[in-house]
Amino acid sequence: MDSILRQVSLSLVPILIAVTLHEVAHGYVAYLQGDRTAKSMGRLTLNPLAHIDPIGTVLMPLALLVLTKGQFVFGYAKPVPINPYNFKNPRKGMALSALAGPVTNMMLAIISGVLLTYALLPLALTASPQVFNSILRPVGGMLKQSIWVNLLLAAFNLIPIPPLDGGRVLAGLLPARQAYTFEKLERYGFIIVMLLIFTGLASYFIDPMMRFLLVIMNIFTKGSF
Repeated sequence: MDSILRQVSLSLVPILIAVTLHEVAHGYVAYLQGDRTAKSMGRLTLNPLAHIDPIGTVLMPLALLVLTKGQFVFGYAKPVPINPYNFKNPRKGMALSALAGPVTNMMLAIISGVLLTYALLPLALTASPQVFNSILRPVGGMLKQSIWVNLLLAAFNLIPIPPLDGGRVLAGLLPARQAYTFEKLERYGFIIVMLLIFTGLASYFIDPMMRFLLVIMNIFTKGSF
């Protein structure tokens, strides 16, 4: 139980930052392209309370922490509202807005890795045991959680099934007729994604994507991960 509580304490802040900035990125890129929907509804804010989903941001991460004994954590926030008809090019606008979320998570993973590699680890070599145990160790734990939470969020959301970000990006790349047909899957998207997760088939996409994202991150961290 103590290890689970420790994992919760280390994961809470990284999860809130990851899902909040993920959603804000969607809304901000949409705003830059002419859609003020998210801004008018107060969703272009870094206040996590505006983005918390009771199930996806609270219950699911806690349940996963308990069920996996602290080995796996995942969550999501309330989707930011976007009106594609406010874009000059609705399909392109939606694709760019969707891609902004995973890209933001990738950037957060890189920033966390850089801080851990070039700031925290050198400090740990010279810090006193008291400073190391009281400050550097918990901060390091949070940065490690931030890396894996953000990489997982990016990889999961890039699964090419609507309404996930990857599905919206793919719809923006397909020819109009094929995109229209593909977007009809969205009504069944949640069921499809759940089936992929519970059957383990999602890992066939997520695992290679995680490895690819790690390669990118290691460019910035000298292969530390």
